Amino acid sequence: MNDGFGIESPARHDPGRLRRAVRHVVVIDAGGSAVARLYSDTRELLAEFDAGAEETASLIAGVPVQHGAQGSDWDQALAGHSMDERTAAEVYRLSV
Repeated sequence: MNDGFGIESPARHDPGRLRRAVRHVVVIDAGGSAVARLYSDTRELLAEFDAGAEETASLIAGVPVQHGAQGSDWDQALAGHSMDERTAAEVYRLSV
């Protein structure tokens, strides 16, 4: 008799691929409301949520802001935004 008391033991943990780390937080206007977009180092979109959420404030607290995301490195990541929206965007580089 085992010590499982009839309950199957859980499977081994799969140490597979982990999520990429967030390196950039971009606060940008999207159709009249501000959104916070989380990007990896390669500018891959990891998440997007309302910029008014308290998570946004905790993510960017104490992080210096860079105004504008007009550079060519942001062209693909922010392709759906106008140049005016990209110019007004706030970019935060996280040092994780």
